[in-house]
Amino acid sequence: MAVLKLQLDEFDAIDYDLIAIHSTVEDYRMAFLLNQQLPIILHKNKSTIEVSGKEGEASFAYFVYDDEKAETNWVLIPNKNEIVVRKKSTGQNLFLDAQVEIATRVYLLPELKKVDYFLKIEHQDTFHQVDQLLSDIKKINQVSTVYVVDPKKIKSKNNLIF
Repeated sequence: MAVLKLQLDEFDAIDYDLIAIHSTVEDYRMAFLLNQQLPIILHKNKSTIEVSGKEGEASFAYFVYDDEKAETNWVLIPNKNEIVVRKKSTGQNLFLDAQVEIATRVYLLPELKKVDYFLKIEHQDTFHQVDQLLSDIKKINQVSTVYVVDPKKIKSKNNLIF
């Protein structure tokens, strides 16, 4: 009887490009600017990406565009989000035993804390000219810098699976 073996590295194939974008604009504004500059129509997805960490649970809203003709899925994801945690005040202060709200910043990819947005381009054996995309995104005045991130070097790449 023949034995069929599956190698775990077969499931680790990365079939997407990841572009890091640095900008101070809001997420809906970034989606609008990318729609104007690139041949895509990003729209806000109804679901969110749930990430849990030591700070607590955070949900990231994201924008998608499914290009059926080119068999490409475009996703714009913010890297930063703030969560508010209610804690009891500790220590010797005026508000002893009072409930205090503490805002904590949570990152989708913590090892890239300076990145504001990620543009994830999932494709099916389609060649994309990433250099042309980078130059088109650089033309947006509100973008300070943009570059390609190697997904193989990211420790928390599981946060990009949704």
